[in-house]
Amino acid sequence: MDPETDRQEHGHAKRAGAKLQRHDSLYGDAEKVSGAQHHGHEDSWVRTLRLAFQCIGVIYGDIGTSPLYVYAGTFTSGIGNIDDLYGTLSLILYSIILLPMIKYVFIVLYANDNGDGGTFALYSLISRYAKVSLIPNQQAEDAMVSGYGLDTVSAPMKRAQWVKKILESNTMAKVAIFLLTILGTSMVISDGVLTPAISVLSAVSGLQEKAPQLKQGQIVWISVAILVVLFSVQRFGTDKVGYSFAPIILLWFMFIGGIGLYNLIKYDVGVLRAFYPKYIIDYFRRNGKDAWISLGGILLCFTGTEAMFADLGHFNIRSVQLSFSFVLFPAVSLAYIGQTAFLRKHPEHVSDTFYKSIPAPLFWPTLIIAVSAAIIASQAMISGTFAIISQSQTLGCFPRVKVLHTSKIYEGQVYVPEINFALGLLCVIVTLGFQTTTNIGNAYGICVTSVMVITTILLVIVMLLIWRVSVWLIIPFCLVFGSIELVFLSSVLYKFKDGGYLPIVTAAVLVSMMATWHYVHAKKYQYELEHIVTNGDMIELIEKHDVKRTSGVGFLYTELVQGISPIFPHLIEKIPFVHSVLVFVSIKHLPVPHVENSERFLFRKVRSKNSKMFRCVVRYGYSDTLQGSEEFAALLSEHLQLYVEEEQQMITSMMPNQETEVLQTSSMVLENDNARPSHRAAVGSTVYVEETLRPGEPTEFTQPCISNLSGRISEEQYHIIGEEKQFIQREMQKGVVYILGEIEIKARHNSSFIKKIVVNYVYSFLRKNFRQGEKAFAIPRQKVLKVGMAYEI
Repeated sequence: MDPETDRQEHGHAKRAGAKLQRHDSLYGDAEKVSGAQHHGHEDSWVRTLRLAFQCIGVIYGDIGTSPLYVYAGTFTSGIGNIDDLYGTLSLILYSIILLPMIKYVFIVLYANDNGDGGTFALYSLISRYAKVSLIPNQQAEDAMVSGYGLDTVSAPMKRAQWVKKILESNTMAKVAIFLLTILGTSMVISDGVLTPAISVLSAVSGLQEKAPQLKQGQIVWISVAILVVLFSVQRFGTDKVGYSFAPIILLWFMFIGGIGLYNLIKYDVGVLRAFYPKYIIDYFRRNGKDAWISLGGILLCFTGTEAMFADLGHFNIRSVQLSFSFVLFPAVSLAYIGQTAFLRKHPEHVSDTFYKSIPAPLFWPTLIIAVSAAIIASQAMISGTFAIISQSQTLGCFPRVKVLHTSKIYEGQVYVPEINFALGLLCVIVTLGFQTTTNIGNAYGICVTSVMVITTILLVIVMLLIWRVSVWLIIPFCLVFGSIELVFLSSVLYKFKDGGYLPIVTAAVLVSMMATWHYVHAKKYQYELEHIVTNGDMIELIEKHDVKRTSGVGFLYTELVQGISPIFPHLIEKIPFVHSVLVFVSIKHLPVPHVENSERFLFRKVRSKNSKMFRCVVRYGYSDTLQGSEEFAALLSEHLQLYVEEEQQMITSMMPNQETEVLQTSSMVLENDNARPSHRAAVGSTVYVEETLRPGEPTEFTQPCISNLSGRISEEQYHIIGEEKQFIQREMQKGVVYILGEIEIKARHNSSFIKKIVVNYVYSFLRKNFRQGEKAFAIPRQKVLKVGMAYEI
């Protein structure tokens, strides 16, 4: 015997006497598992450069079209002092450098969630390191998913643990983080309404340069026509034309950069002195309150910044950094510098600076490209809104809507018909109601700055809890970026009555809807958790009602990942029949963007070996695509048969020595309080957990391997496995019935008046007017069995 084998067997022998206690993680809370690797890999420079080119057309359409309307929104009453142009240009340049470039491109992008960005990505990242979710459905196995990526303990762990303890023990902190997340999401959705309106209206207004007889009302109706067409073609998806955006936006940047350089040389090279920040101080000293109010127009220069973070999933950090630093920043900076030089000579043209400053031979090409760029900017925000709604729905924060995936290659490209109609209608109303870009800009600014402030707050939590950076670095981050964003926010809030009310009202409606839905969703889960059916209860329940088996397979959908839902006893009390194979299916969305197919299914037998009842937790990331009913049934059947085979093989392989107990989807803990975390080994679609060691014992483990186990399985055991697999296949062929709970939720009679309004009326209205469960899971109606039940929460 070789020394390595002897040492392993010696270690197993020492552990054989350990007294083990079984703890089923399907009933328990999640554990922290250390040692997982960070997401991410090194990309080749060729791929990075290709991604840098592609992201130009996807994430820079909004911020790249800002030169169309910034000066018009800043000097709404004209230029009072010609030297004010130095101050405004300096503000524009340093705003772009500090917020989009330094804060987002070189700091915030690193707070991605396995490559995905946005407000929900920050929330999911925090949720993995601290139990801030209001729905207690965490499991130990969640941390074993490859994308979970928890860090090992490091030096400043005490502070991180202190922050973690505060977040987990304080309900108000959990609610505050959740409300910040859905507020930021609501503001981005509002941005999806305003971006198409202001971008298209600004671009089309250039027609008045060559056709002065066109009135503003006619410009508005032309813009509305373009918007109607834009929203009408959304159902076709952007997969086929998505990467044709990059050449158009790149051409746009070449045009605005070249025109800016031309104007700089022709009119006033001296405007370059605006890089001296003293002109900002002079501007505020000279204008006082008016300078502060003008910040509402200046901040339009960095609208669309959040898109760089939210759309990160299709690119990588380096590609965004390269494209921003070497394409976007030089182009837009030259555009603003050239417009400033032009206005030094022609201050009377401040309301339509962009088109007035274009050399005559380039006017029509620039106009065509400007309209195209405006449409692309609008398309990016519309697609982003669809993706955010889809993510909100998967995390239980939004009523069910129909989500169509328009691309077989890119999962993030989705289309939501109901939301598309609502966005298009609101966008047309905003365009007709506001008429000009000035008032739309007032509303636009509130969306932009609000999301930035929320991102700063969530990022500080990430710094404390996950990055664990020095407090002496966090403080200047908050002072610099937080103070700048709050000053900008205060300026746009001052214009509340001049259009600023629109995003606030829209966000209030969305936050109320999302908070109501999630509140009742969490209360419903807690109710089921309180009325859970354990394995012991199942035996008594089935014997009491003399339950018979009928042919076929039943999938009973439940949100519970711990135990059996109270829907089941309610079902057999009315109809004492269950299918030959019954699977309690829990669709669970983890706080990660994606879950690999090999890690998607967790199984456990219910009641006894011959019951043919299983619990199955099906795990998805918040950006994953739910399969259709037939594909889902086939996958579940395949993994169920694999589970049956692997379970029997693992148990048989361990039985001769009785040294370890192998459990499916469970964790073992020693009764010793100082026990170390158990060692886990994944085999196929099944997760096995080996015994826990005493402190100080060897850490060598023998990973289970199916090929090594096959020799230990007798012919009789192979026959048993084969029969059970064939039985499942036969029952699948007889048909699958999907059993869904039709739950009516009411507030308890002793609940407060507000709770009764929220639960009995607001939630009931949302539930009745949005999609039902079978539509959300794409289940044919003829295969659905609904079980009606009432919950009082």
